[in-house]
Amino acid sequence: MQRLLSVFLAVLGLSSLLVPAADARTPFVKPFMGWSSWSLESSTRAGYGTSWLNESHVRDAASAMASKLESAGYTYVNIDSGWNADLSWVFHTDVNGIPAPDPGRFPSGIPALASYVHGLGLKLGLYAVTGLEKEVYAKNAPIVGTSCHAQDIAYRPLTPSNGWGGNWKVDFTNPCAQKYYDSIVAKFASWGVDFIKVDGTTADNVADIAAWSLAIDHSRRPMWLTASAWPVPRSAGPSLAPYANGVRVDTDVECYCETVSTWDSSVKARWADLPSWQGVFGPRYRPDLDSMPISNNTGSGIQDGISDVERQSVMTFWSMASSPLYVGGDIYFLDSSAVSILTNPEVVKVDQSGTYATQVTGGDHQVWTKRAPDGRMYAAVYNLGSTPADITVDLGGARPVRDVVARTDLGRFRGSWTAASVPPHGSRLIRIG
Repeated sequence: MQRLLSVFLAVLGLSSLLVPAADARTPFVKPFMGWSSWSLESSTRAGYGTSWLNESHVRDAASAMASKLESAGYTYVNIDSGWNADLSWVFHTDVNGIPAPDPGRFPSGIPALASYVHGLGLKLGLYAVTGLEKEVYAKNAPIVGTSCHAQDIAYRPLTPSNGWGGNWKVDFTNPCAQKYYDSIVAKFASWGVDFIKVDGTTADNVADIAAWSLAIDHSRRPMWLTASAWPVPRSAGPSLAPYANGVRVDTDVECYCETVSTWDSSVKARWADLPSWQGVFGPRYRPDLDSMPISNNTGSGIQDGISDVERQSVMTFWSMASSPLYVGGDIYFLDSSAVSILTNPEVVKVDQSGTYATQVTGGDHQVWTKRAPDGRMYAAVYNLGSTPADITVDLGGARPVRDVVARTDLGRFRGSWTAASVPPHGSRLIRIG
């Protein structure tokens, strides 16, 4: 395996920088838990949208997480797109082409914000994109620690790269390309960053994610690395496995409307799309189902756009998938029902077990099962239809059954157990044995 990696990196021009594969992933045995800003930035509701992102609001989100969710394991405060752009969406980089925070949004800078977040016992994440920013290319920024400039690492002929086609493709046969990514991650590390989401990842951007991963290794600071798109193509999934901690397997969960999301736009898509990714993931490579619209359905602030029944189905599905659990809403207004759903210790345990579910039955009345490391089996049923339904789980013998969400033992059942009258878009989660 090491020899094959050496050959691969030599092709990329990275052999002189060879380190063991995926060291950046080593500390992350469990899916991360936290919050992301994008759902609020994507909303058309008054007071939200891209102008919402600023230092004060991120501090409020961190404080809310620390007081309401941290005890259950939620620790990552992830700042999404726009942190290095002004309100007109003009992006900033420093003289060396390294992304720089917008002074209007983050007047105290990222290091001060990271210090505040870390002081609460939390971690800070930032957003990046694949490819070479055209602004960096245009100013031909000098690359730290080299005699190269940005235009030296652009692939020729100039070729658009990433999901938007908005950046230039990078020529990884030039060792200065890796040095450029090293300079970005070294800066992030010096600021205290703990997470990087690299967006716009296509099948042509595997080398970009490899470079980000190596840069994290070189920085010697553990950082979770997510390869993101809407979704990342399934064909790229296995190739990204040595480098990313997680990969986005579905479209954006947001509806880009006045709420965070709706069932049809696009929560329910996950049940149809996750099955095609089965078999791709392993103990340190996670399916990212995007953020969870479980935050606020009452009072002030943006509403989730899905019911409490649907919110529980989201929590159950994400947990059965061992997807990262991160909230996508205004957690400053987190309601009591959301807190109850998000912090249920038995459901969180299902997620953090790190094992993956298998779809037993598809269609409108789905059954998924998974085996935890302790050997116990879990089963989840989902009613994706429009009327209540009874959904039966095969127990494979006489077994005790526990309702994980209700944290209640249901008794011993022989041969099968039936979830009675599961409401539309509802779910049940049980432990067998």
